[in-house]
Amino acid sequence: MRSLKKLSVAAVVLLVFGLASPVQGATDLSASHGFYEEMDYLLEREILQGYPDDTVRPDAEVTRAEAAIMIGRLKEFDGTQRDSEFTDVSAIQEASGFISAAADAGLIEGYPDGMYRPYETITRGDMAIILERLFIIPFNVDVSFSDVSENMEAFDAIKKVVGANIAIGYTNNTFRPNEAVTRAQFSAFLARGLEPEFKNDATIENSYLRDKTKTYVYDTETGVQRHVYNYVPTRNGFTMGYIWSIYEEDGSLLSDVLEREAREEYTIGYPRSEYYIDLQYPVEVGQTWYVDTPYAPQHEITDIGVTVETAYQTFTDAVEVTVEADQEEFMTDGYTYYMVEGFGEVKSVDVDGTVTKELIRVE
Repeated sequence: MRSLKKLSVAAVVLLVFGLASPVQGATDLSASHGFYEEMDYLLEREILQGYPDDTVRPDAEVTRAEAAIMIGRLKEFDGTQRDSEFTDVSAIQEASGFISAAADAGLIEGYPDGMYRPYETITRGDMAIILERLFIIPFNVDVSFSDVSENMEAFDAIKKVVGANIAIGYTNNTFRPNEAVTRAQFSAFLARGLEPEFKNDATIENSYLRDKTKTYVYDTETGVQRHVYNYVPTRNGFTMGYIWSIYEEDGSLLSDVLEREAREEYTIGYPRSEYYIDLQYPVEVGQTWYVDTPYAPQHEITDIGVTVETAYQTFTDAVEVTVEADQEEFMTDGYTYYMVEGFGEVKSVDVDGTVTKELIRVE
């Protein structure tokens, strides 16, 4: 069981499954369950609630009625049972008040025939849309799931929940948008939306993303920088959410950056601005790419399994990326940087041997 001393800002929200009552234990939730820690996290805080028989039914599927209740609890809507705009949701139904309120707020939608179909199960595509509305997720990541296309209603939402490390998809490069979502799966999605610690679990195999619960300190050519993953509701009038913020040694904010990864590439960039491919997958010697256009400097993986010394520690499994001397307009003579799984970029060196960036501490 994880012991989290501090809750994230978003975790003040109470959200329950249906109208079940809370339990102290869950007789059907084993520590060997793949999403045990996420469900336990939500149970401890009464965000997830069980049933009177002391079960949580982790493998039961989530219905559209339960989804409306979740949204209603989150938004503190009036759940008083009443008639709704949907032909199949009347005041006699337990979830009718939340369904009506959520629909009035534009958070849920029915079908063209005027029905809501409250007892149908929520799919992974539906859940991506719900999660996008529950949490602040203004940024996305480019994905190429074999079963997700641009004409799908959930396309943009899927890109956002992947970019926010709430969902990742499957190892065969599918997202399975039409597959039903279980209570355990939704618990994992919700825990990742609330708490950065769980976002670390929503990564590809051999991920280069940094640990979102830690602070990374670098010595750079412009001074010492601290990279902190934190919740920023807005910045300069723009919606932000969870993001990496870079602080100078005196504590002043330098900038915010996005660190994103899909099965195609690892990128770093700025909110609502340009981003750069730091690593193209698969990681193999000879892999080449351009950060922006073919006119920009070419990047090439020139070695793997490299030993790299930093002030923080010596890494023995770094990926060496060499950036060629570019055309005059880009003003660089070339440089080399080193990427390590779980740490991202740990060192950058100019062609003359000058170290321009180096990891010096992880807190």
